[in-house]
Amino acid sequence: KNPSDVDPIQNKISDVEVICPATSPNLPQLIESYEELRKGKGESREQISSMMREPLYFSGMYLRSGMADGAVSGAVNTTADVFRSGVRCLGTAPGVKTASSFFLMILKDGRSVTYADCGLLPYPTSEELADITISAAENHQKLTGEIPRVAMLSFSTKGSAKHERIDHVLKAYQIVKSRAPQLLIDAELQFDAAFVPSVAERKNPAGVIKGDANVFIFPNLDAGNIAYKITERVGGAQAIGPLLQGMSKPWMDLSRGCSANDIVLVAAVAVILA
Repeated sequence: KNPSDVDPIQNKISDVEVICPATSPNLPQLIESYEELRKGKGESREQISSMMREPLYFSGMYLRSGMADGAVSGAVNTTADVFRSGVRCLGTAPGVKTASSFFLMILKDGRSVTYADCGLLPYPTSEELADITISAAENHQKLTGEIPRVAMLSFSTKGSAKHERIDHVLKAYQIVKSRAPQLLIDAELQFDAAFVPSVAERKNPAGVIKGDANVFIFPNLDAGNIAYKITERVGGAQAIGPLLQGMSKPWMDLSRGCSANDIVLVAAVAVILA
């Protein structure tokens, strides 16, 4: 055919291996592995056999077994279902107790920044917020190649207000410092002090972060979800995510309103994280 007549998708589909869970020769092995993994959890053999014929659980165990390097789902599943199957099949990464999510935000000027958590944990504890922070910093470096510069955000900058919610952020900051002392991080900061150098000079002159943060940690899901949508819709940024983090393997979630291009971008993220 004339090259211009060739549909690039149809032309390449023969290169893709399509696996049906119910007929896969790996199904018995994955059922056995899941049964051993979940021993004592109250799931019967019949329940497990049925679950492992579902794409989410099949792919979770397929990934756990090492037969795949990453997984992308969520186009036809809720985040809750994706998250639940990932936790059951994969568990969290070594040293991490909390699975969470992050967004890679591509700003209009070409800079990439990371926002977390904007899609999963409504009101994380200080310990959970510390897990979110460390995971987000690691993933930012993997995806961008930049040294993470982390701002733990609040409605106060360096004691400009007093409140138990500020104490909550500061407690998480101390946990992060004890677990990852090499991390470039500052708390508690208002967004402008973390993002605008001239504001940082006035509000946080002695701080580690001088208006040059590239990883922004929000104290709760209210703040994070609102912020990423404003950055996307008003600021014109491209939002890639929500991307699950803290899992033992790259286990990616998509919005059920995603486009084909969204799937490609998140698959590329999974490849890099793998």
